[in-house]
Amino acid sequence: MQDYPLTLDKFLDHAAKWHPESEIVTARDDGTIDRLSYAEVRDRALAVSSILAGFGIGFGDRVATLAWNSRAHVEAWYGVMGMGAVCHTLNPRLTAPQLASMVAQSEAPLLIASADLLPLAARIAERAPVVQHILVIDGDGGDAPGISRLESLIEGAPRNVVWGGFAETAPSGLCFTSGTTGSPKGVTYTHRSSFLHTLRLLQADVMAISGRDSVLTVVPMFHANAWGLPFALPATGGKLVLPGRRNDGASLARLIAAEDVTIGVGVPTVWLGLLEHLEAEGGALPSLERIIVGGAPMAPALMERLERRLGVEIQTSWGMTELSPSGTVAVPGDTARKATASGKPAIGVDLLITDAEGRALPTQRETEGHLRVRGAAVIERYFGHDRSATDPDGWFATGDLAKLTADGELIITGRAKDLIKSGGEWINPAEIEAVVGALPEVSLAAVIGRPDPKWGERPILLVEMREDQQVSDEKLLGALVGRVAPWWIPDAVVRLSAMPLAATGKIDKLRLQSEYGGA
Repeated sequence: MQDYPLTLDKFLDHAAKWHPESEIVTARDDGTIDRLSYAEVRDRALAVSSILAGFGIGFGDRVATLAWNSRAHVEAWYGVMGMGAVCHTLNPRLTAPQLASMVAQSEAPLLIASADLLPLAARIAERAPVVQHILVIDGDGGDAPGISRLESLIEGAPRNVVWGGFAETAPSGLCFTSGTTGSPKGVTYTHRSSFLHTLRLLQADVMAISGRDSVLTVVPMFHANAWGLPFALPATGGKLVLPGRRNDGASLARLIAAEDVTIGVGVPTVWLGLLEHLEAEGGALPSLERIIVGGAPMAPALMERLERRLGVEIQTSWGMTELSPSGTVAVPGDTARKATASGKPAIGVDLLITDAEGRALPTQRETEGHLRVRGAAVIERYFGHDRSATDPDGWFATGDLAKLTADGELIITGRAKDLIKSGGEWINPAEIEAVVGALPEVSLAAVIGRPDPKWGERPILLVEMREDQQVSDEKLLGALVGRVAPWWIPDAVVRLSAMPLAATGKIDKLRLQSEYGGA
């Protein structure tokens, strides 16, 4: 058989050759639409590679990006990865000191930034002197010392760059974990791992993306490779629809309608915003067939509301940055699907339920334990670390508590770090959150522990109510009676006008703990 390295440039090459008229579409801030074909995007991405080489970027060098989901960001991705450099995506919702620390670790000499993020990029460069130049995309800006507008360089740049030609095990991307439960750590993806991850996504029992689909990718390109969708859509020739920096309900509704979106992908809070907009303003989205959610638990009540109001099928999933990021996805068309279940692993991923010390439980089904995973796109060690992140058998400890149903469906039951120890016994906040979050008056719910002189810790409940909805503390807590142990019921209810969300759309429990977890 031929030696055919599985490098990511092949996805865009394939799209340009076999689906040249299919498009990448981006919503601009002014309400207009930017659209280019895959053939045009490939041509421009080759130019980006030439420009980067002119700045001294070579094989294995890191190039940082600080940008929203846009066509120009996709061009930067392929321009960086195609030439054998490493794309280090930065989350613009983090602070300049946090981002500067990451850039200092990656030693990226070049930073590609969206125009509206140029002030943040400048602050990063001030704190991370390794950054020698900033290239601006998606708007005006640049052409100052140390700053250039990438668009002005593309037109005259040569396109004679040769992509690939290196081992498939070469690094392609670098993403730091969100840090919602600890200090962020870098995860390095390889061409091979992301290529195999993409092939897994495309399977009929996973995301089942085809060339007829128009896929709205709300999940950020700056986190976990946007779940691999900028690779998966060129691989099939489907339309890649990107929302730019606006993901409010009204903006997403307009984009879905304008581009006949068939699949939407993002965290549950995004679809809650879309739902509440449609409930308030009316309207329908007949093209939308499926919504794939992940990144945070899906409340059963929200899943029911989405399916009833939009007439869509909801596919739940589970994954993490260290898994590239997909671990399991609910099977499309499964009429028995539940919000609490996250599907089965596809080929290339394996799961193991263990005790707290990492010993495999003798019964793997219908027994709660600690979740471990291994596979072709699962981390072996963190960026800059010499020590392996896996056990001797290659299993990576996810930090999740989980169980497998009798037929192998994964149910995440909580995070080990979120457990509350009260009177020497454990309380699982996820179980409380699931009950309260299902109440029709509740938009979002979270439970954290607070120090208690007698019991060590006691739970408190924090809620964001749906607009114009009121309910007493007694009813909120009363919903738990008979559903959880009596001593699990929180000691207090805190009402929030807006639940704090972390940079990836998850509820920010670190912030909640900091602000409300005091004695």
